[in-house]
Amino acid sequence: MKLLGSIPGLGGWSEDPLWATFYDWSVEHPGAGGAVWKLGIGSDLRLLYDAAAEIGRQPAGSAVLDVPCGGGVALRGLRPGQGLRYVAADIAQAMLDRTMEGAAARGVSDQVEPRLADVGALPFGDGEFDLVVSFTGLHCFPDPRLAVLEMGRVTHAGGVLTGSALLNDTGLRTAPIRGIGRLAGLMGPSATKREVRDWMAEAGFTDVTLRMSGAMGYFRGIKDARRNLVRGAQT
Repeated sequence: MKLLGSIPGLGGWSEDPLWATFYDWSVEHPGAGGAVWKLGIGSDLRLLYDAAAEIGRQPAGSAVLDVPCGGGVALRGLRPGQGLRYVAADIAQAMLDRTMEGAAARGVSDQVEPRLADVGALPFGDGEFDLVVSFTGLHCFPDPRLAVLEMGRVTHAGGVLTGSALLNDTGLRTAPIRGIGRLAGLMGPSATKREVRDWMAEAGFTDVTLRMSGAMGYFRGIKDARRNLVRGAQT
């Protein structure tokens, strides 16, 4: 599920685009980065930190999938010695390398398993993960519905899918960002608030919440214990 094309010099997600470096910098510098998020998309960066904190609440022995892991910003939620299986998945080896560097710096590399993977065809079994996180990723996928269905497929019954995305129906303020992102090959069609809710329900999630902060939507749902989606059944 790779995005097609990119503006020369910026790089696509299959490489290591300049935007990814800037994004990582913004998340790791809450003062300056928070100001950039507020000015650019009207969003409170602290909500990303709050969402990532759910990783740190997983009990030992849990399996977590982070897709796309990018430069590893979600690792801030993983605690040293927590005893998790944390799979960091991305389509770019450069992103996985940066994630592992970040894991080493945080003292959690013993729990992190890097994996090249396409979110449209995840190489994992049904219900393999207790928690799936996808921060600032859904709007980058060329087929976001399929991505949600695949993430739902690999989520264990009773498990959680949580993430964030720059959504389409959030006013004209961020329209230029979306346009440039698509031209650069860094953004896909994204989704509306209703589409996110509908796809989550289709993927078998209940108790779905969607909290907006500017143009960024934070979604979360619990996998219905009665649902067991099979690869390709909903495509």
